[in-house]
Amino acid sequence: GWDWALFVGGAVPALIFGVAVGNVLQGVPFELNDMLMPLYPGNFIMKLLGLLNPYALLAGVVSLSMLMMHGAAWLSVKTEGAVKVRATEIGSVAGMVAFVAYILAGIWLAFGITGYHITSVVPDNGPSNPLFSTVEHSGSWMQAYADRPWIAIAPILGLAGIAMAVRGLRAGREVSTLLWSKLGIFGVISSVGLTMFPFILPSSKMPDASLTVWDASSSHQTLFIMLVCALIFMPLILAYTAWVYKVLWGKVTVEDVERDSHTVY
Repeated sequence: GWDWALFVGGAVPALIFGVAVGNVLQGVPFELNDMLMPLYPGNFIMKLLGLLNPYALLAGVVSLSMLMMHGAAWLSVKTEGAVKVRATEIGSVAGMVAFVAYILAGIWLAFGITGYHITSVVPDNGPSNPLFSTVEHSGSWMQAYADRPWIAIAPILGLAGIAMAVRGLRAGREVSTLLWSKLGIFGVISSVGLTMFPFILPSSKMPDASLTVWDASSSHQTLFIMLVCALIFMPLILAYTAWVYKVLWGKVTVEDVERDSHTVY
């Protein structure tokens, strides 16, 4: 029962993360009232069904399969025997699914999803108010690659990283496979952000209400407080994480489980 609980607890968020990204790329049907409060019409069921659309589900498949591949790459580093064999087999299939699904999602985005473009001067040093700029819901997101050709490196890294991770899993490599998998995930996620820039949350119902990086920024005081907190707590987090990796260093073997059966499993 706990195995199934852990499986569902890992699979559902991985799927929903991708579904969320797929919906953001299409635009979310919200609007702003006179007080700049966001309004999302409809009841919960209608909202949920609207979010579980075909493109968003395809993006969810990309996310789920990509993270399954990465988990398998990690298991190949940390385990041996039957668990490692099973992980490499499942990870290889998951990686191939991620590769194909990512290409299909990209083609669909290029030819089947309408993009967003700012059609006015961007007030990048003014108050965080999305209504100070005008947005047009037309054309394709791929215009970003014509305007900034260098961002094509992101999807290339995504596809290359996934392909090399699959190859590494099938060849029985460990550390290099994990690093390739990391690179693939970095490329896939970066490609979304670079394609959408400067948009963070486009609105399909009221395009001018779309949030950009400037509209969603915090005040200078809030950013300064966050900086101070980061300078204090980030070293603590890094130190703790390094200590955890040191304690858990090495593979989990059958002998380890049998010797420490009262605490390991």
